[in-house]
Amino acid sequence: MPTYSYACKQCGHAFDAVQSFADAALTECPECGGTLRKQYGAVGVTFNGSGFYRTDSRQGSGGASGGSSPSSKSEAKASPAPSGS
Repeated sequence: MPTYSYACKQCGHAFDAVQSFADAALTECPECGGTLRKQYGAVGVTFNGSGFYRTDSRQGSGGASGGSSPSSKSEAKASPAPSGS
């Protein structure tokens, strides 16, 4: 079950509550009886596998396939940088 963070708008009391997805959101502060609001924080997301990076969607000079392959990744990494002279 997920843990939700709440804060009271009147007194500032902050706490966490473990609730089911089906449960209604809490609306009353247990300290002062004031109105609560849900607080949202940063969510830890990890992208694994191919297709999540900018270089995964680029194709080499040949081929029009939709997926990335190990050879297209190595070609993207091995391309020389443009020279300034």
